[in-house]
Amino acid sequence: MPADAARAWLSAIAESTDDAIVGKNLHGVIISWNYGAAAMFGYTPDEAVGQPITLIIPPDRTDEEAEILARVRRGERLVHFETERRRKDGTIFPVTLTISPIRDEQGGIIGVSKIARDLSEVYRAHQETQRREALLSSILANVPDALIVIDDLGRIQSFSSAAERLFGFSAAEIRHRNVSTLMPSPYREEHDTYLSRYLTTGERRIIGIGRVVAGLRRDGTTFPMELTVGTVDLPGEKLFTGFIRDLTERQDRERRMHELQSELIHVARLNELGQLVSALAHEVNQPLAAMANYINGARRLFASGNQAGGQAAIERVAEQAERARQIIRRLRELAKKGDSDMQPESVLVTIEEASTLALAGGGQGLRFRIDVAENAVRAVIDKIQIQQVLLNLMRNAIEAMTGAPRRALSVTARRLDNRIEISVTDSGPGLPASVRARLFEPFVTTKPEGMGVGLSISRAIVDAHGGQLQVDDAPGGGTIFRFTVARAEDGFAAETVA
Repeated sequence: MPADAARAWLSAIAESTDDAIVGKNLHGVIISWNYGAAAMFGYTPDEAVGQPITLIIPPDRTDEEAEILARVRRGERLVHFETERRRKDGTIFPVTLTISPIRDEQGGIIGVSKIARDLSEVYRAHQETQRREALLSSILANVPDALIVIDDLGRIQSFSSAAERLFGFSAAEIRHRNVSTLMPSPYREEHDTYLSRYLTTGERRIIGIGRVVAGLRRDGTTFPMELTVGTVDLPGEKLFTGFIRDLTERQDRERRMHELQSELIHVARLNELGQLVSALAHEVNQPLAAMANYINGARRLFASGNQAGGQAAIERVAEQAERARQIIRRLRELAKKGDSDMQPESVLVTIEEASTLALAGGGQGLRFRIDVAENAVRAVIDKIQIQQVLLNLMRNAIEAMTGAPRRALSVTARRLDNRIEISVTDSGPGLPASVRARLFEPFVTTKPEGMGVGLSISRAIVDAHGGQLQVDDAPGGGTIFRFTVARAEDGFAAETVA
């Protein structure tokens, strides 16, 4: 290619590039200025050519130009020299320079070529990346959940501050070790198999699902933790992120809440019993008085020689003694404190025994009915706790109907899918809207001397049975409380409902 054509070719390339290409002599005077330089610095070629190169150098960097010229005179070439330059409007921006000596045909240095590239966008992107990394680092350093990142061989690549606190290892000493180090047996031995299976077949055991597993601290102690694992696909590698939440405090808190709930249920049960004492005294006194009368009658009959009559009177004494014993037994069972004992129970017997206590002393003039459907005769319940619920609902209903012209109370049970719904319905005045909205909250009551915990505890008992306790208006007036319990399987013997 002829020299003139080659120069024209190079000139065309220089004019078409976005980089600034500037030529200057050894005195620092601009002798060439391409389109990229005009666009970058804001000066046209007519404005720039013939001007000193300090035209685009910030005042605090003029000494830098003298050093550049000195190095070029020595034949040096500067590549990727990062510095700052100034635009026509005065703004300062970062650039990278490639500076080369220009030689004549004899090899002598006659000038300087500068290629400048604007680094503003690069710097902004870098600063944004740094900002995001700092933000992410701050989040990971302060988030209460631990974060562990592993590669596809199970080796730890990242270990957050929360992970350090949780497991007792520093990030430096645990990095590149297998994550199974943090697992007790049998998880430790199975982990690599799970990971290999997932990479081979895509079968998920934890990844993308999450589960509760055991963790192993540096001191050898284990603890329950909730593990959620995700995947990160990067060019040429796959990483796994694991977020870990220590469940120790939550399980301790739940255990304590369960204990407190049990205590509260027991206290409420005793409170109910205290209210029942006077009514039950009347109920027990009736069979005791009858026993005394029958004994006196038997004494007279035996004295008169009427053996058959005396024996019949003695049998009546035994019947009244059994009646009193049953009342006392049910009272003692209700007062017992213990853990939940879920087992198949007769729904009818459960309701009848609870109603015996609920109606004591308050059943005069009350129309009471029990209706248990043939497909709802047995339920899987803690009998004593469900009787606590029934007792509370029935006594509330009886009190609500005080002074009402019609006093009717019914307890019904029917099948609802695989559960049994038990309803307690009264003919009272119903519930005010202001009370209904907060009915199941603790310490909300319409009773002058009530504690306001009965319905709250009843709901807790029903919740523990996997059911729901609800309230509705009864047709024709009154209130219906409904709750559900698990229905016993058909394999349990059914009972005939009278």
